[in-house]
Amino acid sequence: MRGVNRNSSCFKKFGSKSQLGAFCTLILFSFCFLFSSLLVMFSPSFAAQIPDQLKDVGVVEKLGSPIQLKEFNFKDEQGNSVPLEHYFQRGVPVLLTLIYYECPNLCNFMLNGLVQSLKDFSWTPGEEFEIVTISINPNETPELARAKKESYFKIYQRPKAAQGWHFLTGSEDQIKKLADQVGFRYRYEPTEKQYAHGAVVPVLTPEGKISRYLYGIEYAHQDLRLALLEASQGKIGTVVDRILLFCYRYDPLTRKYSVYLTKLMQIGCGATALVMGAYLFTFWRRQRKGA
Repeated sequence: MRGVNRNSSCFKKFGSKSQLGAFCTLILFSFCFLFSSLLVMFSPSFAAQIPDQLKDVGVVEKLGSPIQLKEFNFKDEQGNSVPLEHYFQRGVPVLLTLIYYECPNLCNFMLNGLVQSLKDFSWTPGEEFEIVTISINPNETPELARAKKESYFKIYQRPKAAQGWHFLTGSEDQIKKLADQVGFRYRYEPTEKQYAHGAVVPVLTPEGKISRYLYGIEYAHQDLRLALLEASQGKIGTVVDRILLFCYRYDPLTRKYSVYLTKLMQIGCGATALVMGAYLFTFWRRQRKGA
């Protein structure tokens, strides 16, 4: 049996068998620790450690499900009772945000992120799409909704968008029913006097079907544009926008739109065939004329 070559790179690095053994032991221990940690994280006992405030809170995606628009009535910023279907009559997609106006944390981050995205976004609420913001707190009033809208439009500085971004309030049964239909799960914490909820913007088709969910408190222009294009089935935007929609698809793992390489390859192959065909046709015609 051949002996161990002490001049090998391994021994040069670790110096001795004992150091090499210690290193291997450390690697093995790290692997075991990682494996056991994963077992604990995915065990029922770990799930039971989720804070009570976050239980029954989150999103149950219902892609393709229709919202029963005719079943809902809310109050606008002026206190007028308005059927929800009123905001779907222009034939454009709708961004739905479920927040509450006196929220001290997450809701403000969501609306801030949305406004910052909209400021540099070429499309405008009231033209290519609508935004419907609804308070999940039934005790909030149209006056609060109007004040919140005014505060954000001071930042947005696009006055004509006021006709396309609506801040609504409603009764508890209407709010809960709508939240259930879009899969938005929230709960009120009496001790904190706050609502626990997720950060998500459902994207609805002009007919009121759930097309996509945008997660987080910041919304990239590309994701916003593609989600609206997808919801409208390409009926808004330019030809370039429709080409972008063809080349991108939504990745549920990253929750972002990414380049669809297969389609790009198809486009590339088609373009190559077209160029080659044109070249061969021209070459053939010249040959005939030369003959």
